Formats: sequence, C-alpha cells, structure tokens
Amino acid sequence: MKVRFWGVRGSIASPGPDTVRYGGNTTCIQVTTDSGAEIVLDGGTGIRPAGLSLMNAHPVKCAVCITHTHWDHIQGLPFFTPLFVPGSSVDIYGAFDPVYQKDLKSILSQQMEYCYFPVRELELKADVRYHTLREGQVIEYADATISNVLMNHPVMTYGYRVDCNGKSMFFSGDHEPPYNIYSEDDTFYGEYKQLMDDKESGICNLARGVDLFVIDAQYTEPEMVNRRGWGHGTFSSGLAMARRAEAKAVCFTHHDPTRTDDQLDRIADKLSRQARAHDPDMYIAHEGLEIDL
Repeated sequence: MKVRFWGVRGSIASPGPDTVRYGGNTTCIQVTTDSGAEIVLDGGTGIRPAGLSLMNAHPVKCAVCITHTHWDHIQGLPFFTPLFVPGSSVDIYGAFDPVYQKDLKSILSQQMEYCYFPVRELELKADVRYHTLREGQVIEYADATISNVLMNHPVMTYGYRVDCNGKSMFFSGDHEPPYNIYSEDDTFYGEYKQLMDDKESGICNLARGVDLFVIDAQYTEPEMVNRRGWGHGTFSSGLAMARRAEAKAVCFTHHDPTRTDDQLDRIADKLSRQARAHDPDMYIAHEGLEIDL
C-alpha cells in the first residue's frame, strides 16, 4: 500500500514563495492498494493534481472518502478531472449533516450550483455514486477495508482507517483533542473527564497499531491558547495520540496557511531533538511525499 500527499494545508490554499517546499494546496491524500485500487481521502485543492495523475490510467475508478464538508476539504472536487470523463467511476463517501439535515450529495451538489460554479453536478459525465456513512460503518473496497470513527470538530467529521493485506494507515481529518470545560473543583469535572478519555480511547482503539498515523497539527501549543474550540490539534497533541495508538509512524499535516517552509523546518528539527527512544517515526507532510507501507 502506498500513501501520497497532494495537499497538506488547512483552512485555505496558500500558494507563494514561503510555501514552495511543503506546498500550498489544501487536504488531499491518495492511497493506492496492493491491487492498484485508488482511494482518495478528502477533496481539498490538492485533488486537482491528484485527478490529473489518476487520468494517466483511464478509465479511472476510485473511492473518495470525505472527512467533512468544510471548504478546505471539498473545494477541489469541482476540478477533479475524472468526474467529467465518460467511463470514469467515482464512489464518494461521507457523513450526513444532522444540523442542516443534508446528505453528502446535497451538500456537494450545492457547491456546484451556477452561482458558485459553471458546471452543475447533473452535468458530470462520470458514473458518480454517493454513500452516506454511519459512524463505525465498514467499507470493503477492492482489496482494502475502510473504517471510520467520529472525530472532534465543529461539524460531523470522520477519521478513516484503511487496511490492506496486513498494512494500515489512519487519517484523522480535522481534530481537536477534547478539553475539560469544568474546573477541577467543579462537581462535573470527573464525569466530563471520563467522557473525554472515552472519546480519545475510541479513536486510538480504531487506529491501534497502524503503520502510519496521519494527524491534524495545524497549531503550535502557544497558538492554541487563542484558538481553543476551532477544531484543530497541535504537533504535541498529535504525537501524544500516535503514541497512545501505538502507531509505527506519525505524519503531521493540515499546516496553518500562515506557516512558512522555514517554520516547518524548525518544527521538524525540534521534534527530532525531543523524540523519545521508542517514539514512532515522524514526518512533516509535504506535497509529493510518498510513503510505502
């Protein structure tokens, strides 16, 4: 199984001289199974070059698993070339929105209404099938098994685990470690702490022992002070989760759009210097990074 990163930014695409080495496209990860089946995780702006690459083996057949429908994770879908080509087959998976009572097709189709985009969803030429997932539902796709777990973000967000022939990877999507809203002397502090522990245990149990743990690390710890509740994690919290899940390797992604290449280099150097003896291997995601499992 091979994992390739096509988009590694969070919130908004950030091309420019300060993001050349790590890349400025938003989230998109391609997983190629041993049999050559293609699974795409999220449809940020990185899915445009991913789609062009997939077209080298037309007709394209792939699964697209959407962690959630915030713009930086779906905005590239209208530029995903296989959707416009007859003979292509695309299965799109994601969550139902319980707040607005919309399924995945409704949300993605709305993004392609004429007021936003010149080609409507109805005009796509590929065979496009939409699948609304329940939490914990397991998908068998070609020679891979795809499982999901609910993460902590201000919209329904699934983390996905992909297994294939004894190899595995987990992608968190956007995730902020839950924090206790009660003070330690409050009656409800212990009860709420138990809820938080159970939530993280559920995530780590699904990701237990994966070969690659890909985690949202948009912020540093000092930045997190003023961004609590925005739905993202830090390098420290991501590493802690990877340790708890006993992952063999961890890859930090969803870089803040203001984070420069040089700043990411310094973070990578700091992580390397502070690593413990039995820590998982660590990667800072960049466009074009390929990891063979």
